[in-house]
Amino acid sequence: MKHQHTQTIELLLSDLRIGVNEPDLNGALEDAIVKRLRRVGIRNTPIEVRLHKRSIDARRRGGGEISFVCKAVAFLPEITLPSAERLHAEKIEHLVREPMHIQRGIKQMSHPPIVVGMGPAGLFAALLLAEQGCAPILLERGDPVDVRTQRVDAFLRGAILDTESNVQFGAGGAGTFSDGKLVTRIHDPLCSYVLKRFCEFGAPEEIMWQAKPHIGTDLLRGVVGNMAARIEALGGTIRYRCRLDDILCQDGEVIARTCDGDFRTSALVLALGHSARDTYAMLMERGFAIEPKPFSVGVRIEHLQKDIDQALFGDLAGHPALGRGEYALSDTTGERGVYTFCMCPGGEVIAAASEEGGVVVNGMSVHARDGRNANSAVAVSVRPSDFGGTPQGAIAFQRTLEGAAFSAGGGDYRVPLQTVGDFLAGKQKNLREPTRIMPTYMHGLHYRTAALDGVLPDFVSAALRRSLPLMGRKLNGFDAPDALLSGVETRTSAPLRILRGENLQSLTHPWVYPAGEGAGYAGGITSAAVDGLRTALAILAAFAPQ
Repeated sequence: MKHQHTQTIELLLSDLRIGVNEPDLNGALEDAIVKRLRRVGIRNTPIEVRLHKRSIDARRRGGGEISFVCKAVAFLPEITLPSAERLHAEKIEHLVREPMHIQRGIKQMSHPPIVVGMGPAGLFAALLLAEQGCAPILLERGDPVDVRTQRVDAFLRGAILDTESNVQFGAGGAGTFSDGKLVTRIHDPLCSYVLKRFCEFGAPEEIMWQAKPHIGTDLLRGVVGNMAARIEALGGTIRYRCRLDDILCQDGEVIARTCDGDFRTSALVLALGHSARDTYAMLMERGFAIEPKPFSVGVRIEHLQKDIDQALFGDLAGHPALGRGEYALSDTTGERGVYTFCMCPGGEVIAAASEEGGVVVNGMSVHARDGRNANSAVAVSVRPSDFGGTPQGAIAFQRTLEGAAFSAGGGDYRVPLQTVGDFLAGKQKNLREPTRIMPTYMHGLHYRTAALDGVLPDFVSAALRRSLPLMGRKLNGFDAPDALLSGVETRTSAPLRILRGENLQSLTHPWVYPAGEGAGYAGGITSAAVDGLRTALAILAAFAPQ
């Protein structure tokens, strides 16, 4: 239903439960909302009902009683509401939406702002700056999304790795070749803004209400291309194959020295992504305040998706309303935390190397999630004390693991792979080949069975051996002997943080703004995009309108 009044009240209703076999899910949801409103004395029929979030409660799957747990917004004409206590008792919240507040400063911007990096943080920072008339220059070391896709596809079929344009570098950042997950643990009002903008540029509307929203790598590539076109249409400039090699700060300005020439700017956003190790080294040479931070490393685990569906949904596995099953598991009972990360239903394990001589794995799936296998990272926490407590030590730690995986795979980017059964038994020789579950890395053609103990640090292997059976108790079949482990997953997050102050500028270099996941201030697409927006708002607050 469409709005018929200029003034409306928005009420958020939580814990609305609808059976998965309900023939008319939308109608059942509207009925549940009307009943809930009547319990607090509101007799007005909503002008419009909009699904806000929907998750699945499968705890009683054994009896076939799976339900959707929904949050929904009811739009009502201007009325006198019951007391807040009465609303709260029925899990109803009065929503008061605050628009994004953009404050402008007084300093004159002598040169356009520069954004380094075209991942979520960089894209959203550049987009907001462009929409505010700042004509930003966006520098990306890799290729536009269509060219980048071609280069990645070629590498996955055995071509030479392009160290400037790959799964990690290029338009859209590392998230472009992932599941396009938008799940985040931050509770920032800008999260909903980010989702709305993604929809505006081509993401499916369902991301606005999914409990675990995702776009899918196939659709995300189009979204990235549309955002780039919008930035350019607003007067922004994008320079591809333009790697940042040095930064000079002088006379209140910043000089970005790149492989394609020098650029002067009044404000420089560093949205590097978590894999720009050469840029990290340059920043350390230039005296930027940088500290190591905890991160995680581990392996990818693969199962048949139908087995995951059966474990999660029981007899209702395959129900069209449920989609592909996904999980999130953790074990915090040991000395180190172990958790699953970036679970990709119906996805593939992808070759995510960005440097020669290293094997890195990640997960990727298209929007339909219609592949045969499910995969996720199983990651173990790494502490600064594990690598000497320095930023350089953190990077060296990652590189050592990637080099070991490269060697174990045979030195040609094949992935070292071991069954869960062999790994849990500590087998080093006579390893079983994949049978019922076949690997998906590089189209399933480039793998080598190997003992992962030769790749992983002892503390990671020990933590995985402890946690995999415990996770199997939580999700039946997770530790199945024929499930596959491949490694190594090292790029779960940035291993360091580029320190910044309350004005979001570097502590040591004025008018340089570290941002996003690569700077250590985000942990996924949505949180990185939010941090990019916050960074752009900080720049706008410092400079006068053009």
